Amino acid sequence: MIQSRFIPTDTLISNAGVEVDRMMVELEHFRKQTERLDLINQLHIRLAAVLDLAGMIEAYSVWLMPHVEHELIGYSNVLRSKKHLFCSSHGPLRRSVIAFAEKLMVDESKNAACFVSDDGHFAHKWMMETVDNAGLLLVLKGGRALDSQEMDLVNDSLFVLSESLRRALEYEVLFEAARRDVLTGLANRRVFDERISSKMDTARRSGRPLTMASLDLDRFKQINDNLGHQRGDEVLRQVAKLMAEMVRSTDLLVRIGGDEFLLVMDDTDQKSARVLAERLCQAIDQLEIWADAETKLGVSIGLAQWQKDEGLEAWMERVDDILYHAKANGRSQVSIA
Repeated sequence: MIQSRFIPTDTLISNAGVEVDRMMVELEHFRKQTERLDLINQLHIRLAAVLDLAGMIEAYSVWLMPHVEHELIGYSNVLRSKKHLFCSSHGPLRRSVIAFAEKLMVDESKNAACFVSDDGHFAHKWMMETVDNAGLLLVLKGGRALDSQEMDLVNDSLFVLSESLRRALEYEVLFEAARRDVLTGLANRRVFDERISSKMDTARRSGRPLTMASLDLDRFKQINDNLGHQRGDEVLRQVAKLMAEMVRSTDLLVRIGGDEFLLVMDDTDQKSARVLAERLCQAIDQLEIWADAETKLGVSIGLAQWQKDEGLEAWMERVDDILYHAKANGRSQVSIA
C-alpha cells in the first residue's frame, strides 16, 4: 500500500515563493543583458558610420556620455604616432584635464587601474590588445572614480571600439590622403563635412558655445601675380603652419580652397573667439609678406557663434556675410555678428 506524504500548505507556498523569486531574478538579469546588448549594438552602428580616428573617439564619447558621465576620452597609438583627445569641459578646467590626460598617455610607467590628479580628477586607462600599443583613457567628471557598473559598460564596449579603431588604422594612409589638403597639410572640406554635425550636436546637447570663423587672405592674388605661384604656395604653407600652431588641438581648422580657411572652435563663445582671431590677424601681419612695396599680405576674419536650432547652411551663410563686411570695411580685420 502506497502511503501519501502530507506537505504543509505553508511549505508549498514558501517553495512557490522561492521559485517566483528565482524567476524574477533571472528575468531581471535577462532584461539587463538585453539592454546592454542593445547599447553595444547602438555603439556598433554609430562607429560603423565613421571612417576616421578622431571621429570614432568623438562618436564613442557621445555614445558613452548618457551612461557614464565623463570629461575626456583619449586615444593613443605609439607605433602609428596617433593621438586624439575629445574633451567636453571648458575654460581652465579643460586645460587641466587635457594636461592630466596627456601626461598619463605618455607615461608608460604608470600601470595602476585608476589615477588621481592633484585637483581631484580620476582617470582610468585600458590597453586594447587588438590594436598595438593603443590606450583608451577616460577622465571622469565629478571627482570620483568609475563605479563597477560603469566599468562593466566600458569593458563591454571595448571590443567594438578596438575593432573600429583597428579598421581606421589599417586605412589611415588612405584616410589621410583623402582628408588632408595636399598643399598645406591641413584638414580639407571633407573633414569639415564629416565632423561639423557632431560638433553641433554636442553643443546642442551640452548648451555650450560653438563658434565658426571664416578666414580669407587679403591681397594673396597680388602675391601670386607679382611673385609667382611657387611663392604663393610657400605663403599658403607658411600661413597654414602658423594658424595650426596657434589654435587648440581640439579646434577644427580646414582649408576650404584657394586662400580660404574655416576654423570651428568648441566650447568657445564669440567674445573668446574674437581674441584668438585678433591674434591670428596680428601674427599674419607680422610675417611681413609683401607682394610689392605697397601691398602686404593680411587676413580678414568673420566670426559667428552658432545659435540653437540654427541649420548648418544658415550658419555658414551668416559667417560668410560677416566676412564680407570685414573685407568691405578695409580688410585685415575681424568682424563679428
